[in-house]
Amino acid sequence: MFKKEKDSFTPGVGTSATLISPGTVLKGDIISENDIRIDGTIHGDVNSSSKIIVGPSGFVTGNINGKHADIHGKVSGNIAVEEALQLRAECNVTGNLKAANLQVDPNAVFNGQCQMGTSTNNVVLMSTGDEQVAEAN
Repeated sequence: MFKKEKDSFTPGVGTSATLISPGTVLKGDIISENDIRIDGTIHGDVNSSSKIIVGPSGFVTGNINGKHADIHGKVSGNIAVEEALQLRAECNVTGNLKAANLQVDPNAVFNGQCQMGTSTNNVVLMSTGDEQVAEAN
């Protein structure tokens, strides 16, 4: 009478996320094709071809590379993303940023240099006294 259709599900193809729970400390680099959420502590680089989320209790000492990143917690290292980078109000980032799009919430703390845009080849550094100023052509 009732016919139940099976859901099509292929494990490992963009259907799962890696979660580093609060209280977890990981020493070493992480490489993933899926989303990663970090609520614990990572001592190493984090690389994903998808989205990386550092939760409010998350702490990363290492570089972050991915397609998207959403930072709520603390990062001590460089962050490079292909598309959107979001620095949330409670975040604290010490390191350089590179992203096509950047959103910085009020009260977010960021110490470092920022490089934005889809093409970063046209950046020229000009010296004015003891400091350098970046200008795009």
